[in-house]
Amino acid sequence: MDCSTIKKGAECIFMGKSGCSFNGGSCHSIVEECSGCGRAVEFATGWFCSTCPDPAVKWKNGKCNFATHVKKESQQGTSKINPLKASKRKR
Repeated sequence: MDCSTIKKGAECIFMGKSGCSFNGGSCHSIVEECSGCGRAVEFATGWFCSTCPDPAVKWKNGKCNFATHVKKESQQGTSKINPLKASKRKR
């Protein structure tokens, strides 16, 4: 259903016949960590996330899993190799 509170005209899963059913009655604007993300959309009322109604919750425990501007760090060099299994693989 189309949003009629903050993101007018955008598709919203929280919108119902009685209004917005999200906590607080409307979506929350993006936080500082979201700047530069491809999912951030500008509306007449400000910048909002197109996938998450409360972006601050996504950044609370680390990196947002929807963020398009954050790259995952590879931890390739930190794993230990069992020397017995490595010697058997060489054969």
